[in-house]
Amino acid sequence: MAASSEIQLDHLPSDPLLHILSYLSYRDVVHCSYVSKRLNDLCKHNPLWRRHCCNHWLLTDADRLQSGLSWCSLFKKFYSDLGRYIEHYVVLKKSWEQLKNFLQQRCPRMIASLKAGATEVELEEIEGQIGCKLPDDYRCSYRIHNGQKLVIPGLMGSMSLSNHYRSEVLLDVETAAGGFQLRKGMRRCLPLTFCFHTGLSQYLALEDAEGRRKSESFYPCPDQTAQDPSAIDMFITGTSFSDWFTGYVNNVVTGEYPIIKDQIFRYVHEKGCVATTGDITVSVSTSFLPELSSVHPPHFFFTYRIRIEMSRSASPEAACQLDSRYWKITTSDGNVEEVQGPGVVGEFPIMTPGKVHEYASCTTFSTPSEYMEGHYTFHSLANKEEVFQVAIPRFHMVCPPFREPPTRTVNQSEARCLNITDNNEYDSKSRRFLLPSPLANLDIPKHECQSFFPI
Repeated sequence: MAASSEIQLDHLPSDPLLHILSYLSYRDVVHCSYVSKRLNDLCKHNPLWRRHCCNHWLLTDADRLQSGLSWCSLFKKFYSDLGRYIEHYVVLKKSWEQLKNFLQQRCPRMIASLKAGATEVELEEIEGQIGCKLPDDYRCSYRIHNGQKLVIPGLMGSMSLSNHYRSEVLLDVETAAGGFQLRKGMRRCLPLTFCFHTGLSQYLALEDAEGRRKSESFYPCPDQTAQDPSAIDMFITGTSFSDWFTGYVNNVVTGEYPIIKDQIFRYVHEKGCVATTGDITVSVSTSFLPELSSVHPPHFFFTYRIRIEMSRSASPEAACQLDSRYWKITTSDGNVEEVQGPGVVGEFPIMTPGKVHEYASCTTFSTPSEYMEGHYTFHSLANKEEVFQVAIPRFHMVCPPFREPPTRTVNQSEARCLNITDNNEYDSKSRRFLLPSPLANLDIPKHECQSFFPI
């Protein structure tokens, strides 16, 4: 029997070995480098690490040339600094870049409010200060940008309706640490955002506690019917920091959230929520306002923004004026209500070819979801006797998922009262948690809290 021949690794040509190595992850390439001197030399091949630098750190040829390092050395440099975030970095870095590119075109003044990234030392000091570990995706994002300056408008969206105004700032980690919650009902929760006008904040749960799941983001909503002031309901806005932030950025850069007067408005346009009657098209977008809502008692506040547009190709004789509106409102428990009245928010817009009229209104429900549909009645300007209806498409209003605390103690005689004595942490008038200094001592300029509609 012929003796079997063994193929020595050192005798194999380099090209097929490099081709095999090109399919491996960066971890596997590192492991291979310990097998033999030959593989160790091959694993330092520059083109291998170019792919990993591009995939994991989004580096370009220009970045490498500027650094003066080989691709392998450049990967090591980034890994030594950001290696713990390698599972999150690409997603969050891309989101930040997409957001900044969009803002540069649409809201350039917001770019100036972004702060440079925090260092590892600063994040570790914050963890020591609050006595709690920060999630890696949160840390990763804050290594890229440490939130924004305390300015208006806030990066995380605005809302304006009548005399109500909200604009949420993305807090830097130092200010967020100052608002870290230890009180019962909000233990181990770190504020993500803050609104100067309403006191509203979104929070990040740093631990599983009191019915919250670690890494969830949420709006706290005190239970006004509970005897215990620590009974806090939650409107959930994300399952993790990455989910919360990247979802928001996607809505911004895809145009889901409109830009109005250099601010991001968190209106959501339901796909297919458009109706055309003759030359007039009506579309609707909606938004839930957590700061004006509660789970107990059930009170869910929505605003909706309606755009009425007449086609540019319409005949001048098609000019008309809106006379009245009709609504059919259906709640999730099956109740139906019909409402009709003159004009829209006190106005009777005249539509001519190419004209757009937008306005915002609001409604409240005792159920967490419902839908509305209806029509406008117009008359022709050329012939006032000619009256016709324009359809308003069905649009849904659904509040975010919410969760109750594990235990609730309801006092029937005080079903609508909430007795809070610790005013350093909770403002009973606004039903919002207060952030301590440095926010408390800021001199915030007055903002005109007026509606931006109609435009």
